[in-house]
Amino acid sequence: MGRFVVRMAGAVLLQWLPQQTGICASSVIIHGYKCLEIDVTTKDGYILNLQRIPQGRVASTETKNKPPALIQHGVLVDGMTWLLNPPEQNLPLILADQGFDVWIANTRGTRFSRRHTSLDPTQPEFWNWSWDQLVAYDLPAIFDFVYSETGQRINYVGHSLGTLLALASFSEGLQVDKLKSAALLSPIAYLSNMNTALGVIAAKAFVGEIVNAILGLAEFNPRGKPVTDFLNSLCANPGVDCYDLLASLTGKNCCLNASTVDLFLQNEPQSTSTKNMVHLSQIVRDGIIAKFNYGRPDFNLMHYGQIRPPVYNISNIPHDLPLFVSYGGNDALSDVRDVENLLDSFKFHDGDKLGVQFIKSYAHADFIMGINAKDIVYNQIVAFFKRQH
Repeated sequence: MGRFVVRMAGAVLLQWLPQQTGICASSVIIHGYKCLEIDVTTKDGYILNLQRIPQGRVASTETKNKPPALIQHGVLVDGMTWLLNPPEQNLPLILADQGFDVWIANTRGTRFSRRHTSLDPTQPEFWNWSWDQLVAYDLPAIFDFVYSETGQRINYVGHSLGTLLALASFSEGLQVDKLKSAALLSPIAYLSNMNTALGVIAAKAFVGEIVNAILGLAEFNPRGKPVTDFLNSLCANPGVDCYDLLASLTGKNCCLNASTVDLFLQNEPQSTSTKNMVHLSQIVRDGIIAKFNYGRPDFNLMHYGQIRPPVYNISNIPHDLPLFVSYGGNDALSDVRDVENLLDSFKFHDGDKLGVQFIKSYAHADFIMGINAKDIVYNQIVAFFKRQH
């Protein structure tokens, strides 16, 4: 076990992090479920860690042809974030008990996906990516692998950034042939109305030159000194209360258990690339979902053959693709007005293929850690997925 102290926005948290223990061993097998650790390599050389939970705690005699469910986490966290509540309250194990073959993704740069065929995380080149590359490489590698292993189209669950990856992919016709249905929790696509004081100030900082001056970093590591100093500088702004860092970023979550939050802070946040944070901030600033803007017309021309980055057109998502969208009234990242803007893109969607759920009391983290998420959200997801089969 490794011990270190991380200072976040003035608060000192003592962290105990397992050095080698994988997610299966620490959070799945101990509850009596089978779990496999799997590595998948993307076309651009990143080695991604996946967990597979092939059956429920009570193994059914029917182990073949279980519908696969792929669960994708958001930004600055990893797959562990889905498994912090007890087994009867967390989504992967609920889906496994409901007869699904469950797969948990871990995005490049997070602790179990910090490997590459030729690059090392200490090299800036390792971090030269944004969510465009997650759409172009990570998601396809995982979808292809799960589809080849199961021979079945996939039920997808995304939270936060996991929804943006899905929307961007599906809008370009990617993965759609391997997809059965998708559940999007706290969807982020449009971010113009994001109303966390810390988030807004951070977004402004990221799209300005300030980010290079403060960080000059390829890796955005929330536990490292440069990023901690950067957060502390943001927290000094009037109107920003960083005493409760989770709430100051996500909104006031209604339904989190204190011990689960403690567990969350032991395991998260995780690294991402600074470029990824800049790209997300561009959505906040520009109000459109577009590829990474290199900030100079000649650079964009070099990358895209045009002076402005290409836009992901959400309304191109096939109208008969089964989609379930769940969002919260207190979510400061996935603001209600932004989600309604997204839902407007689905106005021509087949009525029986679109499920929409609004939970007035929920904020961003309630969807993954809420003690009542099973009754309010997860049962709805299970029912939606089963209706598509």
